[in-house]
Amino acid sequence: MAEGDPAVFTARALPADPRLLPTVTNAYLGTRSFRDILHVGGVYSGAAGDTHRADVPSPLGVRVAVPGTDGPAESFTLNTRTGTFSHTIQCPGYVATQQLYAHHSLVHLMAFSVTIRRLDRSTQPVTIQLQTPFVPQSQDLDLLPGPDFQGAHYVHGQTLVPEVEGGPRPTVHMLWTPVPPSLTLGGEERERSWEFLTAVAESEEEAKGSYGEGLSLMAAGALLRSHTRAWAALRRRCSVELDGPPALQQALHGCLYYLLSALPPRGSPGFLFHGISPGGLSNGTRGEDYWGHIFWDQDTWMFPDILLLYPEAARAILEYRIRTLAGAVRNAREQGYEGAKFPWESAATGREVCPEEIYGAQEIHVTGDVLMAFEQYYCTTQDQKLFREDGGWELVEAVAQYWCSRMVWSEEEQLYHIRGVMPPDEYHHQVDNSAYTNAVARRSLNFAAEVARDLLLPVPEEWEDRARKIKVPFDAERKYHPEYDGYSPGEPVKQADVVLLGFPLMHPMSAEVRRNDLEMYEPVTDPAGPAMTWSMFAVGWLELKEVQRAQSQLHKCFSNITEPFKVWVENSDGSGAVNFLTGMGGFLQAILFGYTGFRISRSGLRFDPAFPHDITELKLSGISYLGNKLDFAITTAEICMEVTETSQDPLASPLEAVLESGHRFPLREGQSVSFPMAPGWIQRSPTRTP
Repeated sequence: MAEGDPAVFTARALPADPRLLPTVTNAYLGTRSFRDILHVGGVYSGAAGDTHRADVPSPLGVRVAVPGTDGPAESFTLNTRTGTFSHTIQCPGYVATQQLYAHHSLVHLMAFSVTIRRLDRSTQPVTIQLQTPFVPQSQDLDLLPGPDFQGAHYVHGQTLVPEVEGGPRPTVHMLWTPVPPSLTLGGEERERSWEFLTAVAESEEEAKGSYGEGLSLMAAGALLRSHTRAWAALRRRCSVELDGPPALQQALHGCLYYLLSALPPRGSPGFLFHGISPGGLSNGTRGEDYWGHIFWDQDTWMFPDILLLYPEAARAILEYRIRTLAGAVRNAREQGYEGAKFPWESAATGREVCPEEIYGAQEIHVTGDVLMAFEQYYCTTQDQKLFREDGGWELVEAVAQYWCSRMVWSEEEQLYHIRGVMPPDEYHHQVDNSAYTNAVARRSLNFAAEVARDLLLPVPEEWEDRARKIKVPFDAERKYHPEYDGYSPGEPVKQADVVLLGFPLMHPMSAEVRRNDLEMYEPVTDPAGPAMTWSMFAVGWLELKEVQRAQSQLHKCFSNITEPFKVWVENSDGSGAVNFLTGMGGFLQAILFGYTGFRISRSGLRFDPAFPHDITELKLSGISYLGNKLDFAITTAEICMEVTETSQDPLASPLEAVLESGHRFPLREGQSVSFPMAPGWIQRSPTRTP
């Protein structure tokens, strides 16, 4: 292991708060190290506001202990390059190591291994103890034992309470290698490893098939290797590296590890992806970490990073929203509106599962946030199949209908209003004309009209009329956007709200107005607010080339990163969700969109880099745009880009880079292009180059 590798986090002791232990997850299974429960994607128990991730008992929460040794030298390591967590105990004459991982490509499998290795020539047997709190029972599932299978124990059962009356109760089938109380390295053995496998699936057939596959790989000595290879391949294709301060490098590796480990593997196996909650699959028990629900956190804060690095996973997120559209239609109807209203908190059905009614009733910007993710995906991939055949158009149309029915005409102002909402800033509710909510509604309607035209469908006149005439509050005297009708400058704000108009909404405004919005809201935003806020101020200042101001905002994020495993907390005082992927997503956007100046638009992928002097180079690998993969190396002096891969899809477009000065550079696969630092954009090449 590389000494001082910023991607490897090692500690001599575990954090005192068990919530801050590192997580091992894949797109289907997740747990925290040494925890006695795991979670399964889409498996919730409880009705309506009580819906929470079902606690599944975990056979993986095993601790290795050495009898008769007083305070042995221990270390704990999260290796984000291999996607593994390990615990090592060094004793006189031998070392014992336990490794834990959620298999990246075989998503129904989690495993741990224990290895004992002699350090001297002794021939005494070495015995270590395995301590496990595991009991195959759950407060959320009616688990029944089944017959053993290929040496594994087996339980299966259903969740106790469906999310909606008469709705499905998901089934869980689990097989695991029994854990003995101790392991012994024989006197004649120098080294030995034992592997313990857990398989979880919705059906008995899938669980047994996965367990059998794991056993075959174990027999070939290839189980861990097949995981680390799949993980390394993902990290190679989704790589963001910078030469700069070690703390920034570590934060970046930590964010990428936790976010990428929530995503489905390439060529997704046959399982439904159920989205990403703020704390990921390792959290979400009843009463903690928002109970594992899906918020706008996924669509606004995590999605843009995932889209640029891994559009197939971005599509899986959109498919989750399409699958829950019927629930969103019911939500709208129950509130007396047309179309679809996505829930503030979503689980398996798309019905509102927020425990407190006010958010589901008033924080309606989430519906526009969902559609903005669809728009970003469409601009970046031009994947019309999602919209023509796979349900995307029905969702776009339903969101447009919802916004039209939610607006009322103001005779006095001759504009459409949206009244009685809670903006992203949750310190205010029942306000009229939230700038963010109305701007995102306008963006929804404009996008719906664009997609209709592309699909050669009629565009309802109402959509374009309301997009033109919806009020987005603006103070012409002070030249800034009040947060809502009646907002007074200086009123405290919980989190990023109006600053989101500039990015990600890209609401048209001058640099002067953008600056005024930042100046107005930065000093009144609660310093104890959620972590993602500061990254959006950083993006705004980078846009204005105020690099030092951007850094001071980004540095505020570091008080949300806990040691030693770089697990994020939602609020800087340690409260709120842990493993806070929302904050990590915002932080990555500050790098991926802030430092590069990337902006996704219908006409191209803009770039306009700016970063502080203590960063000498930013390298991005595997950025996806219109069926191409691009690598970027950006220094303060020049931008270098290369198309490394072109998809075989006939829709994949040859690209060119165009600078604002008018210079054009064809981007051909395998040919690197460099030019002095300058703003520009990447677009479809107007002519096909041979």
